[in-house]
Amino acid sequence: MASDKVKTFTDSNFDQETKNGVVLVDFWAEWCGPCRRLAPTVDALAGEFDGRATVAKLNVDENPSVPGRFMIRGIPTLLIFKNGQLAETLVGLASKEDITRLLEKQLS
Repeated sequence: MASDKVKTFTDSNFDQETKNGVVLVDFWAEWCGPCRRLAPTVDALAGEFDGRATVAKLNVDENPSVPGRFMIRGIPTLLIFKNGQLAETLVGLASKEDITRLLEKQLS
């Protein structure tokens, strides 16, 4: 079960939700095995960065517009935004340490 600290983004709320602060967005789909393996890491990061960064998930099957804008071809893909601007991209299964490092870099 997803953490209550992980927000759900959609095509309609994406721009509003990513315009302020540091935001990690996990692009995923139900059928994606690596996405399911990454989910507990995303949940843990949401708890650790609560109050410092927003952590969210966007289902690519239900929301095709945003992934198309960012040329997302494979999932899982993690994008980190800082004040509305794309700052980092991670494609594939990433370690919690790697994601933490990128988030800390954007927060400093």
